[in-house]
Amino acid sequence: MSKVKYYYDPDTLSYRKIEPKKSKRLRNIGLFFLGSILFGLLALVLLLNTNLINTPKELSLQREVKNYELQFELLDKKMEQIEDVLANIEDRDNNIYRLYFEANPIPEEQRKAGFGGINRYKSLEGFNNSDMVIATTKRLDVIKKQMAIQSKSLDEITKLAEEKEKLLAAIPAIQPINNEDLTRMASGYGWRSDPFTKARKMHYGMDFTAPKGTPIYASGDGKIIRADNNSSGYGKHIRIDHGYGYLSLYAHMSQYNVIKGQRVKRGDLIGFVGSTGRSEAPHLHYEVWKENDRINPLNFYYGSLSPEEFQNMLKYANQENQSLD
Repeated sequence: MSKVKYYYDPDTLSYRKIEPKKSKRLRNIGLFFLGSILFGLLALVLLLNTNLINTPKELSLQREVKNYELQFELLDKKMEQIEDVLANIEDRDNNIYRLYFEANPIPEEQRKAGFGGINRYKSLEGFNNSDMVIATTKRLDVIKKQMAIQSKSLDEITKLAEEKEKLLAAIPAIQPINNEDLTRMASGYGWRSDPFTKARKMHYGMDFTAPKGTPIYASGDGKIIRADNNSSGYGKHIRIDHGYGYLSLYAHMSQYNVIKGQRVKRGDLIGFVGSTGRSEAPHLHYEVWKENDRINPLNFYYGSLSPEEFQNMLKYANQENQSLD
């Protein structure tokens, strides 16, 4: 409550109350309201620049930031899972797949190498969460690079597998005459007695005794490069080029079931047992060549014989008896 002021009136010899002028009262009221407004604005500005009061837009932005932080946390967990899966695939790739197909493993440094040169993440700098965003982006880039390297590696493994499959199918790995059609395994690879000169002579194949007309089968995939009677001693014979340096030869046949240039699969019927050429009795003389050297066919029968059958064949093939050609 404002103080009441008085003055002494000499005319009446008494104290009279001082009445303020109306204009002055209005000015004081105006100054009071102006000061209040200025003070209120100042207080509002100060409050808006503190964490005590947030505008609706700021509240919305804060919610967005928290949502982004949550998304980054989820992304971080997903990247950890992806990195674990990739590490498992890379381990199997290096230590199983590439080892099996005799390919060099991919070094760890190559798989997880970063990116050199200019600063790839300059555009991400200068923000409140720049460190987190840059670190996450770098991890994603490394993961993408790992996946690209792994994808190329699996493409290479696929090609190696296809080649391996072709190689395994091409190797002359089965007996060219079925066991039930055999009379006996007459002679094996090695030094044998010549049936005509009785001299000791190197026998470069295996002789399978069987009745004339017994079916003869291709021992591996390949291409018929000869089916003729133009090679001394072999009579009617067939040669199959299996690729990868392998060739198989089937001699003393009675007739052919294929022609030159024809492609055959392992187990295809190619001809029949006979006794043409330099032969003492109906039989198949069978040879395997590797890089132009004749090698023991016995080493390739993993595709058609049981262990017991192989042991029996090994026993008879190693006997130094007389060959039939």
